[in-house]
Amino acid sequence: MADATGVHGRLPGHFTAPGTSSFTEFLRMASPDLLPGSRSLPVGTTLDAPHGTTIVAVTHADGVIMAGDRRATMGNVIAQRDIEKVFPADEYSVVGIAGTAGLAVEMVRLFQVELEHYEKLEGSVLSLDGKANRLSTMIRGNLGMAMQGLAVVPLFAGYDLARSQGRIFSYDVTGGRYEEHSFHAVGSGSVFARSALKKRYRDGVREGDAVQLAVDALYDAADDDSATGGPDLTRKIYPVVMTVTDAGVRRLPDEEIGAVVQAVVDARMTNPGG
Repeated sequence: MADATGVHGRLPGHFTAPGTSSFTEFLRMASPDLLPGSRSLPVGTTLDAPHGTTIVAVTHADGVIMAGDRRATMGNVIAQRDIEKVFPADEYSVVGIAGTAGLAVEMVRLFQVELEHYEKLEGSVLSLDGKANRLSTMIRGNLGMAMQGLAVVPLFAGYDLARSQGRIFSYDVTGGRYEEHSFHAVGSGSVFARSALKKRYRDGVREGDAVQLAVDALYDAADDDSATGGPDLTRKIYPVVMTVTDAGVRRLPDEEIGAVVQAVVDARMTNPGG
């Protein structure tokens, strides 16, 4: 007897038919309702959902680092003080989220599965350009939600094993992909963060200096953008910082970031403008 699992209890055809190595494309055939972009809001409604804000990425001599503040806002309210917005995508890449927080986190998880699914089926790892293109396709699939006010605009970075260097990719809400050079920032405080990085960045910086630049830029963003959270020394809530080199992705421990934050705050006590 046929049922939801197929004929006489067998798996449905899309589980066994030859197809794409993309998990997202498979999900679009098997259960499209599970994709973030397949949902829709009733006409005429608005949804005030938590939003993540500022993410920065900086290339350095050995790779690239990405850092994100910890604040999520909902209108004029702080929805969460310690949200995490920077995640490993796979062994050699990271992704940071800005925009509607719930959808963004869901997209990151789907992207992580997408890359792992490809590796298991193909027996090889996607190139960094291939990963950036896959993320672009996923963002494009969320265009309907973006037009209803629930946009997701991630920042992607990784270590390119073929080129032996760190690279940064930004996106727009339509899935347009753009390679950035040296540094970039996204989110509500990005204009202030990019201005800070433009002033302080120098080619060939070492990893430790890149971390300092990123924390400095987030401090400047928080100074002028209320949606960006500054370092909270009382609660010991510091930016999430990840570095990607030929050794893979590593999250810097809070103790290390705390020391950098303290140095930045101490310097601003005598020179508030940076």
